[in-house]
Amino acid sequence: MAIALIVLAAGQGTRMNSELPKVLHRLGATPLVAHALAAGRALEPERVIVVAGHGAEAVTKAVAKLDPEAEVVLQEEQLGTGHAVAQALPALAGFEGRVIVLYGDTPFIRPETLEALAASPADVTVLGFEAADPGRYGRLVAQGATLERIVEFKDATEAERAITLCNSGVLACDAAVLARLVAGLGNDNAAGEYYLTDVVAAARAEGLSAEVVTCPEAETLGINTRAELARAEALFQARMRAEAQENGVTMTDPATVWFALDTYIGRDVVLGPNIVFGPGVTIESGATIEAFCHLEGCHISRGATIGPFARLRPGAELAEDVHVGNFVEVKNSILGEGVKVGHLTYLGDADVGEGTNIGAGTVTCNYDGVFKHRTTIGANVFIGSDTMLVAPVTVGDGALTASGSVITNDVAPGALALGRAKQVSKPGLATKLFERLRAQKASLKKGA
Repeated sequence: MAIALIVLAAGQGTRMNSELPKVLHRLGATPLVAHALAAGRALEPERVIVVAGHGAEAVTKAVAKLDPEAEVVLQEEQLGTGHAVAQALPALAGFEGRVIVLYGDTPFIRPETLEALAASPADVTVLGFEAADPGRYGRLVAQGATLERIVEFKDATEAERAITLCNSGVLACDAAVLARLVAGLGNDNAAGEYYLTDVVAAARAEGLSAEVVTCPEAETLGINTRAELARAEALFQARMRAEAQENGVTMTDPATVWFALDTYIGRDVVLGPNIVFGPGVTIESGATIEAFCHLEGCHISRGATIGPFARLRPGAELAEDVHVGNFVEVKNSILGEGVKVGHLTYLGDADVGEGTNIGAGTVTCNYDGVFKHRTTIGANVFIGSDTMLVAPVTVGDGALTASGSVITNDVAPGALALGRAKQVSKPGLATKLFERLRAQKASLKKGA
């Protein structure tokens, strides 16, 4: 059956005490809404509709980057979850299939849970969970898997409040049925809002079937405060660390390794302590990341060694057996097989051929204040320490630059390039200068 997703992301999140829309606060180095989108995308939906409201412009920009195929619709007034779904339904005109409604601030629902919702034969299927402390959650009154009704806590009897099966708010429904039921929702309640949960009662009134699919309570965790966000981060990191170890990754101090939502690490990778992964990192099998490294938007191939104290920024592509050492930063650069960049170097907007050695203190001077320019370094080149490569510039295969050189012109293959000022020595002048300075210092002390 065809699947469509509606992701509700319109709330302000007043308890976050923030100008940033709640769904754009980050979990695993990625906006909260990205987690819902990623779980839903595992079902290969035909349509994805995100409902934005508070901070709609920022949410729209973020969604366009996270999921370019998703469509964003606006809920100008926040009049409840049923009203939010109503804003999305016109974008699903002509869609025939099952619609799953998700929440942008509920990041832990697994694709397997969504698959169970999608596969349910009932007209309306609600995701429920057994709560350790039901609190003020809405209760699901059910007989087995058959859902009879949803009762809000404030409206529940004592017997109903004793029920531990609670409502997550997530549901699945046939598109045409959902459109009809949502159109009939009323707002005769204290808040004057249209509640999506009311579709269950409306469905049962029509003689339609309603069912409960359950999941662990942890999957339904919603984020409403900074404290809850911090707890969610701890849960997310623990899960990612456990998955990495199960998949064959060695971590010397797992508690100090921080993952992003999309971090991919192959088998037999070794991770030292205090490593931070930003979005978009892929590490192939057999690589080693030493302590205190920060990686984002990069690809590291088999056998490479990174760090300690290295930073790889977006666009860094490292081939097999590359070595990037301490206090090296690589950005938007391609390093060929076996390249060595040992220490104290910046490579930005560069292409480096295989077998090349980059000496300490090398800088690709890639920015002229307006435009970025590229540096091309061939294979088996030796770049001497403290070389400034002023882009755009090309150093040919097998060439050599002398230490302390400023290279402003292309270097032919096999050539030696020097770009130093002439050294001048003044015999005895250092001694005279030191004597004069020490005498001046002594005079100042005496005067004090």
